[in-house]
Amino acid sequence: MTAGGLATGAASDAVIEAVGLTKSFAGFTAVNDVNLRVQRHSVHALIGPNGAGKTTLFNLITKVLQPTSGSIRFNGQDITALKPEEVARRGVVRSFQISAVYPRMTVRENVRIALQRPTGVSYQFWKSERSLRALDARVDELLAEVGLEANSDDPAAMLSYGRKRALEIATTLALDPEMLLLDEPTSGLGHEDVDRVAALIRKVSSNRTILMVEHNLSVVSALSDRITVLAGGRILAEGDYKTVSTDPRVVEAYIGGIDD
Repeated sequence: MTAGGLATGAASDAVIEAVGLTKSFAGFTAVNDVNLRVQRHSVHALIGPNGAGKTTLFNLITKVLQPTSGSIRFNGQDITALKPEEVARRGVVRSFQISAVYPRMTVRENVRIALQRPTGVSYQFWKSERSLRALDARVDELLAEVGLEANSDDPAAMLSYGRKRALEIATTLALDPEMLLLDEPTSGLGHEDVDRVAALIRKVSSNRTILMVEHNLSVVSALSDRITVLAGGRILAEGDYKTVSTDPRVVEAYIGGIDD
């Protein structure tokens, strides 16, 4: 595999395929001619030292940013010109590095809000409790999937940081994503919560495609089918964990630049 080149395999197996993706800001190139293919039903990790371009690449794929040049295809269809909400409706959904939940609402209410999003309307506060209960079966399924059944009536503010991460994943899954993008899902977590969130990611990946930015290399090693290493906005190396972790270029790039 040549750095920056496309992975081998049939195009039909790729959920996301970026070709020649470049993003420049006032003369600074944050992502430089990146070719990326994420295989269906895989966990694909983006790693690299600080400032490597990982978050910018995430923003390009989810259309928070428009590329300076290059193209992005999702399930073979060009999504380069689409807006973020259009990409999300197609099934590409992102969770952010900072946990985003409604702290004064219960865990159940947070998930219920998320279930209303695909309808194109915001949370319907005027709806009767009886009418909203129609969503409860799906809420219960999602809470069970992330292990929060026992916390359903707790205010989100009472959850530990790790369980807030689980709630955020539940609200993301409520959008029924085909592809889930996770931005540093274990950032700021203690050892026990890291293990819990890693186990949750493994569980929810069984029938989804996941692309994640992650600094914790033990998590990357345990979860990832394929890893792309970025440095200076370019792809430095790509492959499984054994391949990239022993690549001299990767070792050199990480000296003094890795957090974990």
